[in-house]
Amino acid sequence: MTIVMASTLAAGTALPAVAAGHPTGAGGSVDGVWRVDGYGTVLSIADGHLREYQTTAISCVPGEAAVQTAPGTYRTTDKTLLTVRPQGTLHVAGATGDRRLRRLAALPKTCGHVPPADRVTALTAFDVFWQTFEENYPFFAARGVDWHAVRDTYRPKVHADTTREELLALFDDMVAPLNDAHVSVSYGDLSSDPHVRPGTTTEPHLLDPRAKAHIIERDLGGKNPQEFANGRISYADLPEGQGYLRISGFAGYDPKDSTYARQLAELDRALDAVLTRERTDSLQGLIIDLRLNGGGFDALGVHLAGRLTDTPYLAYRKRTRYTPPQSVRVQPAHDAPRYTGPVAVLTADTTFSAGETFTQALIDRPGRTVRVGGPTQGVFSDMLDRSLPNGMEFSLPNEEFLTRTGRTFDVTGIPPHLPTPVFTEEEFAQNRDSAFDTAVAALKP
Repeated sequence: MTIVMASTLAAGTALPAVAAGHPTGAGGSVDGVWRVDGYGTVLSIADGHLREYQTTAISCVPGEAAVQTAPGTYRTTDKTLLTVRPQGTLHVAGATGDRRLRRLAALPKTCGHVPPADRVTALTAFDVFWQTFEENYPFFAARGVDWHAVRDTYRPKVHADTTREELLALFDDMVAPLNDAHVSVSYGDLSSDPHVRPGTTTEPHLLDPRAKAHIIERDLGGKNPQEFANGRISYADLPEGQGYLRISGFAGYDPKDSTYARQLAELDRALDAVLTRERTDSLQGLIIDLRLNGGGFDALGVHLAGRLTDTPYLAYRKRTRYTPPQSVRVQPAHDAPRYTGPVAVLTADTTFSAGETFTQALIDRPGRTVRVGGPTQGVFSDMLDRSLPNGMEFSLPNEEFLTRTGRTFDVTGIPPHLPTPVFTEEEFAQNRDSAFDTAVAALKP
């Protein structure tokens, strides 16, 4: 659902024409029409139902619906919980921070007439696709793409008889130069090819089983680690009082239940088993392996960081082009043992999204934290899921994640303190794991 994600708007872009709004709700009711500032989304709430509208300056496409489960709380069709507060904020379960809402007198005028998908022309779909990126994508300059020149090149190629399949291929050609793994286009069973940063691993899902076997045989001496959360979290004690915690994602912990609440419960179950009072008191160093972390819920990373500190601190700040930076803080876990000793974080270009935001959340962690391996992929933002009026779908990022000093690692990724090769053919052939060995050495007193 689009409102689960985030967005930014290109400087100077006009917003859809709407009635004047107010920043806060009236009384205690959340019923009415709300704009989600900076997210290209309008919400209509009435009689226990919430409806999403995906808007640009030229379009309005109805999105998903949600049903009220408690006062101010709504559940989408994919079971995502949304909390709407009359003071004018929206919280999405699993996301970090809140989104600011403004009341509108009515839906935007562009929402007044939405034609059936089979009556939408290919040129209309093209224009909405281009406009959505124009208003929401924040990284054109950083990625060296002139989006207006892209429109001038590709719009003349769209005709009345252009099929959706041909549009998909054309859209894919348009976004390919962005080299952004958070950009995708789909229609039915067809989808665009993934585009990652040049020179980085293109098929991490094929590398994962090979890397896992290599870690067990080479780094853990053939001993299988404890596994949790559908195998996406594992732990092993290492010699000399160190520990090894591998996290291959911040989602997918229960194949039957993808809700944030369930993922959080499974993460806590794993952490309760790993970070016991006895172990946190005795550990001399902890390796956290994120080298093949495909992302998931950012809030899970912040929650995990709370098990690694006794002191509250700033994880990062996040913003859209139309909203000021919002601080996201790490709070120490109140009811569980905490490990505050030295940590080595293993990263690579196969560390994506929530794996990267967790890495960023450890940058200012009190205590000794060292990053080892390679730069992360450089795609931090949530994905803004969108539908075109002709039934096609696509996604794009729209948030920037900032450090305490205002730096962003989008596009380039977070660099390691100690660069090493990661899962190269030479590493496999020579039975090496340079990142692991470097981390072990770095954690020694």
